[in-house]
Amino acid sequence: MPASWTFAVARDDLSRTTLVEGGTPALSDGEALLRVDRVGLTANNVTYAVLGDSMRYWEFFPPGPRGLGPRWGLPPLWGFAEVVESTVQGVAAGQRVYGYLPPAGHLVLRPDRVDASGFRDASAHRADLPSPYNVYRSTTGDPAYRPDQEDLLVLFRPLFFTSFMLADQVVDNDFYGARSLVLSSASSKTAYAAAFELHGRGPRLVGLTSPGNLAFTRSLGCYDDVVSYDDVDALDAVPTAYLDLSGAPDTRAALRRRLGDRLVRDVAVGLTTQIPNADAAGEVFFAPVQMRKRRQDWGREGLDQRFTDAWQRFTGVVGAWLDVRTGSGPDALAHAWLEVLAGRTPPRVGRIVQL
Repeated sequence: MPASWTFAVARDDLSRTTLVEGGTPALSDGEALLRVDRVGLTANNVTYAVLGDSMRYWEFFPPGPRGLGPRWGLPPLWGFAEVVESTVQGVAAGQRVYGYLPPAGHLVLRPDRVDASGFRDASAHRADLPSPYNVYRSTTGDPAYRPDQEDLLVLFRPLFFTSFMLADQVVDNDFYGARSLVLSSASSKTAYAAAFELHGRGPRLVGLTSPGNLAFTRSLGCYDDVVSYDDVDALDAVPTAYLDLSGAPDTRAALRRRLGDRLVRDVAVGLTTQIPNADAAGEVFFAPVQMRKRRQDWGREGLDQRFTDAWQRFTGVVGAWLDVRTGSGPDALAHAWLEVLAGRTPPRVGRIVQL
């Protein structure tokens, strides 16, 4: 088996990167070795790094065992991996899974709660981290999986899960009594997937985006109106809920000046820029919290079915909104990271790396 490798970024300067080679990890009893196969790079992955300390994202894949010091971090990715070796019954070599992966050639897990749908990683260092990130879904037991949609799953599934849960929370709270829902970073995948879920179900949907992304965002058809950040003062002064996916302080300040007490809800959803602004919002949306609520309301199978139904509706249209660009190997992963980090990836482009 070839030597493994790890891509890491400097925690204090995300534009500083390194590629480190090393031997393929050896297994102990109760472990399985995955070969990371196909991953995506989006602004979501940059968010994991920006919030790596405050939200503990750096802790999922510690750099120490990979020969890296504490100043380096492994930004988590979403994608597909294949089991190449296993000491765990029910987890067999050749099994293909979707889940949270390191930017590396291999990953050692401790599979637990193994069933037809996949398994969870029960590694000690992940025991008190948010549980949704520890789930690895087998392609043979995943109702949302289709072989011809792997790239859509890589690029959109974690984002769409956030979008689906965000839309559900908004509906679950009767749209916060708002007549208008304003979403910033409206050209981002997370924002327009949430808008797709919310469109036509209640308040008017308004997307805020940069002047250069106005045409693309309007072409999606999932917003009732799309407004430039420069034109916030043109928004209707009606009871409004703000779903902030940009983290831009100037946008929040402009909305508050325009709407005053008509801004009935101010929710920080996630960051597509590197200006953490969540503490200035009225509240922070964290998808696993709403997921836990819905698991209690609907059960695991009920939540999975609702997600699958929404996912299938979304994949019926999103292919026309996306141009997939595929690279190959660790160098392509490093290049894609820097492109996304610098904001040089147009909203229509999705970056996939085959490893």
